[in-house]
Amino acid sequence: MKPIRITTFLLLAILLAASLLNARAQSDTPTAFVLEIEGALTPSQAEYLERALAEAEKQSAALVILKLNTPGGAVDLMSRMVEAIRQSTVPVVVFVAPRGAMAGSAGTVITLAGHFSAMAPETAIGAASPVDMEGGDIDETLQAKIKEIIKAQIRSITEGRLSPEAIALAEDTVESATAVSAREALEIGLVQFIADDIPGLLRQLDGQTAETVSGKVTLETSYLQVEEFSPTLIEELLTILTNPNIVFLLLSIGVQAIIIEIGSPGGWFAGFLGVVCLSLAAYGLGFLPVNWFGLIFIATAFVLFILDVKAPTHGALTAAGVGSFIAGALLLFNSSNTPSFFHVSVPLVVAMGVLTAGVFLAATAFALKAQRQPARMGGSSLIGQTGRARDPIAPQQPGQVHLASELWTAELAADSPPVDVGDDVEVVEVLGLRLKVRKSGE
Repeated sequence: MKPIRITTFLLLAILLAASLLNARAQSDTPTAFVLEIEGALTPSQAEYLERALAEAEKQSAALVILKLNTPGGAVDLMSRMVEAIRQSTVPVVVFVAPRGAMAGSAGTVITLAGHFSAMAPETAIGAASPVDMEGGDIDETLQAKIKEIIKAQIRSITEGRLSPEAIALAEDTVESATAVSAREALEIGLVQFIADDIPGLLRQLDGQTAETVSGKVTLETSYLQVEEFSPTLIEELLTILTNPNIVFLLLSIGVQAIIIEIGSPGGWFAGFLGVVCLSLAAYGLGFLPVNWFGLIFIATAFVLFILDVKAPTHGALTAAGVGSFIAGALLLFNSSNTPSFFHVSVPLVVAMGVLTAGVFLAATAFALKAQRQPARMGGSSLIGQTGRARDPIAPQQPGQVHLASELWTAELAADSPPVDVGDDVEVVEVLGLRLKVRKSGE
């Protein structure tokens, strides 16, 4: 038995040593962080990028790959993200991907800010002319100033890395909104690589030297361990809250919930839901380039809906409200000078308008039905109801009937035959605390 114990002990020791060596080997394997930014630039995406770069430095990552697909965003967000990339001690590769992606407007400058720039086939870069907060053309003098600042920023971040021709093209994307394909950008030197995917990009990066704030870094990407760096739940939520379709839904639901709470006070859920939805919508509206005049039309629509419930006009005010609601939503989000990537879905607006109108029409129908019903209070509400006899009832012989979960003293109506125990009876008159009934079916 002793040799068996020794053999077992040796095997366990070998397995433990192998696992420790493997864990150490994995911890020593250089890592490449991969993060992805898609859609119009938002403050939460800037925070995501800054957090990823800080974590990459903390974990001594060898490389950060930023997959980018954006139509652009505000100049201040662009500058914030460019600053974070240029201050990183870990080399950053901005990779415009996947196929069909774009680095438009502010995305152009972010791409050029990377220590290396790459694009997937069938992608595009450019059209970096500045616009105002509503997405429209800005004053000529101010536009000239902003263009010069952005062009100076491009020259600063690309100095010594790009050819004069490439820098001239980059400046032209700002001055004349020029855009080029991935192949054209590579040929002129605006980007350094074209790759189908991350492994293909890493193969091309092997041996390349990057100039970071901490000095020159030579990349060894043959054995890099790729690690996806995901946004936090809060970052994802804040990004969702800048989606115009989500903001529109929150605004619509919030207003309806508040109206329900005002119309039927005492409950808390509708009011709480309305406050939460409107608060979240306010965050998105504070970021999105909207035309605030549209809120007047939306408010008018809900006033018309309420009036149609309070003073029914057979749907006329509701129809006008639907038109005002749709016009207000489109004016709020889809003004002619608002960038298309900030537009709300027209079918969604129409569907929400019809749904909202349907809710108020249903309320109007219930109100009309209640108005047309005769008022019944007290004893008069018992007339016409059916009960069951507990005693025989005959002329000059009252008995008891069970009606509405109560026992009533009842006497027979003149035109009714006698009633036996268990017979159904119908109330024809209420005489104080006594009912006058007839046998049902007679």
